[in-house]
Amino acid sequence: MVSHGAVNRIASRLLASHTDLAREPLLREARRIAVEEDPVDGESSARAAVDSLLGLGPLEALLADDAIADILVNGPDDIWIERAGRLERTDVAFADKAAIAAAAERVIAPLGLRLDHASPVVDARLPDGSRLHAALPPVAPDGPILAIRRFTNTISSLEALRDIGAVSSASLEVLRSAVTDRRNILVCGATGTGKTTLLNILSTEIPELERVVTIEDAAELSFAGHVVRLESRPANAEGAGAISMQHLVRHALRLRPDRIVVGEVRGAEALDMILAMATGHAGSMATVHAKNAAEALWRLEVLAMGGESGLAPEAVRALLHSSLDIVVEMGRDGRSRLVKRVSIVTADGTEAIE
Repeated sequence: MVSHGAVNRIASRLLASHTDLAREPLLREARRIAVEEDPVDGESSARAAVDSLLGLGPLEALLADDAIADILVNGPDDIWIERAGRLERTDVAFADKAAIAAAAERVIAPLGLRLDHASPVVDARLPDGSRLHAALPPVAPDGPILAIRRFTNTISSLEALRDIGAVSSASLEVLRSAVTDRRNILVCGATGTGKTTLLNILSTEIPELERVVTIEDAAELSFAGHVVRLESRPANAEGAGAISMQHLVRHALRLRPDRIVVGEVRGAEALDMILAMATGHAGSMATVHAKNAAEALWRLEVLAMGGESGLAPEAVRALLHSSLDIVVEMGRDGRSRLVKRVSIVTADGTEAIE
């Protein structure tokens, strides 16, 4: 493990040297300084010092590992990762609690976001597509915490999903037909069950010339073809400039989409999405947090009624059941993510295909 003292000394000398704040020039200068400051483990200390100035500090090495799905920072020396569906504690460490907060502030500053006592919680998308969530005291009473969700799609087709046992042959054919026949699809499941991954896989079945508009809180979908991506925006430091998912769904209707894909439905945009599916945008897709198909429909109904539509619950329920065609339930079997069940939406509920 590198010496935090040596890393801090190297970083201080780097700042005093007025070297360009780019990785390669800083690394060259850091290696030169490390010969004096840490002759035993100079290379590691040099890299750690550069990371402390440019990125997420000691987490940069973890971010470089494509096998890691999540990075969870509970404290300076309490850092965990998820790899192959299993949580592991690492020997990576920050110098102190302030270093955690500084790392988070460093990567969100270019995005126009802030993390301080007045705004102690932040969600951000990093340049590599990873999603970062950070919290400071008083929200996190034990000190700054970070959670980073990685998105590294290694499965590129339904066949590949079947080959690893994550979907049955029967469900594969149903899903393929649902996409090509322009059925409206809802994917449900708990956090980390592979909802976004499945949407990315299903997108490979969409004809290349169809225009797809994707709408997300943080851009995680990776579609090929004729794709227009929209991403919501939180309010700035002054509390202004927010662009909601609901606004984007309404805006998407004016972009001449063949299909609309909502990365995750969480609020009042549910009604606008359902209306879009019911009024000509067949073949659209979305995800929602829910344990099963019945709960997914109930959750969408509740979300759709949370806006200012004034519609009766019966009207929302009828619209929901007439606009959605397929619900795909994602889950886990030990460490593996898989398609647990595919259901057809009926007039009064859902009917499992298998």
